[in-house]
Amino acid sequence: MQQITTIGLDLAKQVFQVHGAEADGSPVVSRKLRRGDVLPFFKKLSPCMVGMEACGGAYYWAREIAKFGHDVRLVPPSYVKPFVKRGKTDAADAEAICEAVIRKTMRFVPIKSADQQAAAMVLKTRELLVRQRTQAIATYTAWILVSLWRCANNTKDKRWATLARFLTVAWAGNTILVLTFLQFSLLIKYLQH
Repeated sequence: MQQITTIGLDLAKQVFQVHGAEADGSPVVSRKLRRGDVLPFFKKLSPCMVGMEACGGAYYWAREIAKFGHDVRLVPPSYVKPFVKRGKTDAADAEAICEAVIRKTMRFVPIKSADQQAAAMVLKTRELLVRQRTQAIATYTAWILVSLWRCANNTKDKRWATLARFLTVAWAGNTILVLTFLQFSLLIKYLQH
């Protein structure tokens, strides 16, 4: 009887590709699985090494498959690419993952818990909000500065024109300082985590 020791699982939205191999590397199974069939497939399989390309969804599948006693390993996609022998298909990717995961010198991505994924999502969301706030401040400041500078030329009293230009330069300097300190505070918080 053929014993599957290594499986390469190519993840997708609905249809996943499985490639299983024996200890000597000869293929045993190569088939497609629907999303609902993935966990039952691994539940009835004897424990083996399962490889997947690391991505956001791979963490969930790794945790679920590991509950059945399998040794799940996540491989960075850039490390799988050299093992693809032919065109970019799901079957070729699954075979390449199966080949890559058995390499002795392969580096793997640690499996994140749901809490770790949630914390990473909070940090990335905060970074996005800070970046959008910074863009909004910079856009508003550029609009104000251009408007003030142009209006300074329309005044009859040159003192008001000089004051408008001075305020424009001061506002620009203040904005540069604020944006710089916002970036420093974001960098410091990022390094502390």
